[in-house]
Amino acid sequence: MQDDQITRRDFLETTLKTTGASAAAAAGAGLLASTPAAGAAPAVNRRILGANDRVGVAVVGVKGMGGGHLKHITEYMPDENVSLVAVCDVWEKARRKAQADCKLPEASAYDDYRRLLERKDLDAVVVATPDHIHAEVALAALATGRHVYVEKPFTRRLEDAFRIRDAAKASGCVVQLGTQGCSEPKWQKAREVIRAGKLGQLLWAQGSYCRNNPHGEWNYDIDPEASEKTVEWKSWLGPAPKRAWSPERYFRWRKYWDYGTGLLGDLLPHRLGPLMFAMGLNQYPRQVSCMGANLLDTDHGPNPATGKPWGERREVADTHVLIVEFPNGVTLFLATSTSNERGIEDVIRGNRANLVLGGGKVVLEPERPYVDELERADLSPPEDLREDAGARSHAQHVINFIRATRGTAAPNAPVELACQVQAVVSMAEKAYRERALVRFDPQTQKMHA
Repeated sequence: MQDDQITRRDFLETTLKTTGASAAAAAGAGLLASTPAAGAAPAVNRRILGANDRVGVAVVGVKGMGGGHLKHITEYMPDENVSLVAVCDVWEKARRKAQADCKLPEASAYDDYRRLLERKDLDAVVVATPDHIHAEVALAALATGRHVYVEKPFTRRLEDAFRIRDAAKASGCVVQLGTQGCSEPKWQKAREVIRAGKLGQLLWAQGSYCRNNPHGEWNYDIDPEASEKTVEWKSWLGPAPKRAWSPERYFRWRKYWDYGTGLLGDLLPHRLGPLMFAMGLNQYPRQVSCMGANLLDTDHGPNPATGKPWGERREVADTHVLIVEFPNGVTLFLATSTSNERGIEDVIRGNRANLVLGGGKVVLEPERPYVDELERADLSPPEDLREDAGARSHAQHVINFIRATRGTAAPNAPVELACQVQAVVSMAEKAYRERALVRFDPQTQKMHA
């Protein structure tokens, strides 16, 4: 987030204005043996939050997106009556930095999320760990009656997504998926236009999320202070296969199937979630095809400064193209890459008109047979709401979650949507790795080639 692009006052004014409108609209893998089974009664009763009650929040995983959440909670939510009560991370350096930055007492920094969940002042947990740990933390939090915000992708394994859904229903807790685009004014407006029937019958849509990193995406710097002595490595591995300490895998985990799904879990949900939200695709995919490859092998380098590779060779692809078909016949065409940043235009197509979504804009373009009935219209949100939309939508999404815990708003990316998005991600992974068309069985809620 580029904080110097806007003033804090401007950020708060426009963020709260947008989130308030959204709230008004909403109102009309293996787990640790100690983790309770999904659907079990909470070990700690859920505190019923009133509209004015302070919400105590903890962040598990404080690097990357976790660090962004810390900033939003401590700096950009003064009127939401939210208190950051604790942080948790397996790396001592990251944990202590987060504690100091957020001015928390030493006792409020944990290396084990299970001890964090023993706190009495905790109402909600933000899960910003690597993907393979999401389910473990989320299920434990729900079992103790805590609301949960889970970064995308929802889980590493599809079956764990359904376990979280069932646990959320049993506990009565709110679960929000961290696809912040669902709280962005552009996608909120698109949803409104589609619900009003302006496009006619929905047919298909296209979208992409692309980057170009010649040094190899996710080849983050490796801090020499991280070691088996300073990182709880066994806890970090969690349900993943056991192996010796690997700083490459610890810092660059998105490159490896044991911990994530590369582009499919990192970039794709940013487009997939908002598209499904805007189009009202409240259903699981019928079938998914996914192609791709590691075309450039960017990890090989060499790095001109060292003459060595940028990192160990990735297991995941640098380019994917997907087709997703839903039971109602609507189809999505999606592309994602870390080797070419020129994506395809985001367009939602109906038989009467199309919605073109570029930048923060929303433009209605009628189909030729209907130009006498419909006019081309720029339906974009006000410009002040489009400025620095990515940073604003992140804060808006967290505020939406906090309000949902109080019952004053519905979550913009609720647990069922989280499961539906995860179904696409998991089916795409299977389709790519097995070179097969993958179908979803709604009766068994399992996928098969």
